[in-house]
Amino acid sequence: MKYSINVSEGKFAYLQIYEQIKKDIVSGAIRFGSKLPSKRLMCEETGVSVITVEHAYSILCDEGYIEAKERSGYFVIYKESDFLSTIDSHSEPQILKTSRKKAECDFPVSVLQKAVRKVLIDKDSEILKRSPNQGLEELRGAIAEYLFRSNGIRVSKEQIIVGAGAEYLYSLILQLLGKNRIFALENPSYEKIRKVYSANNVKTDMLNLGGNGIKTTELNRTAATVLHITPFNSFPSGITATVSKRQEYLRWAENRKGFIVEDNYAAELTVSKKNEDTVFSLSENGRVIYLNTFSETIAPSMRIGYMVLPENLLKDFTEKLGFYSCTVPVLDQYVLCELIESGSFERHINRVRRAKRKAD
Repeated sequence: MKYSINVSEGKFAYLQIYEQIKKDIVSGAIRFGSKLPSKRLMCEETGVSVITVEHAYSILCDEGYIEAKERSGYFVIYKESDFLSTIDSHSEPQILKTSRKKAECDFPVSVLQKAVRKVLIDKDSEILKRSPNQGLEELRGAIAEYLFRSNGIRVSKEQIIVGAGAEYLYSLILQLLGKNRIFALENPSYEKIRKVYSANNVKTDMLNLGGNGIKTTELNRTAATVLHITPFNSFPSGITATVSKRQEYLRWAENRKGFIVEDNYAAELTVSKKNEDTVFSLSENGRVIYLNTFSETIAPSMRIGYMVLPENLLKDFTEKLGFYSCTVPVLDQYVLCELIESGSFERHINRVRRAKRKAD
């Protein structure tokens, strides 16, 4: 196998190595159990440093594509058969004592003040106008571009709906998909998710977690057709679903002709050099609704969330729920748009990641 770095691509070398190896693993070019080239051999082949290769290999380890064996090297642990029946980890989830609401790191108030002043000056009376129902076009465009930069998610701004927090978006999702469905949730899970569904008279089924995500036996047992998951650092268990488990979720949704609600809260605050692959980005059949908020990454008072709909649900959403007014003030939307477009938001995320890596 030959790997190379394309300087003109404008992408970090460790990400290029990661993506090339990942592609070979998923395609089957590198089979389950195969040993990867040593770090020094990869350095010689690509002309990069050992640290660069270590970064690429550590991401592949974090995402469950490979594992390191002491004194032996790196071996592929990802296999196609995992899509059908993932071998569940025997470890049980540990309940975190911290609250999901606790901010990981305070957003600089001075940066927020600067953004507010700029919006008040630049937008003037625009902040007094009514917002489009799905949210400001400028903000939805900024979010779409951010998702591509950070997660490789390619979506149009038309697929994005802005709302005042996750709970509001949950209610829109259940109205869109239908209250006659059974919604399956992780057990344990963030209690407010279950309460929102129960308050809307929706039947829920709690599926027990194993060490790498929802247990396969639980997925097979349930009669649900909607699966609500928090694959990154699920609260309160702290479990992150492996890439094989995420693929199993997708196969589950396809077999059920159902949908997945991917609640990706605070996933940006990973210690990894790269965001975890989202279930949405792995999906090719339009059965995943992606959801995230800024209450963890900026501040609890920033009651702005968004969901990304697959294209096949856009018509249904417009017909059923397009009349709903946007629940986020226009000023707040413009301020968030400024934070994203100016790079302030991503610089803050990078600072938090560096601080967490040092703490570890």
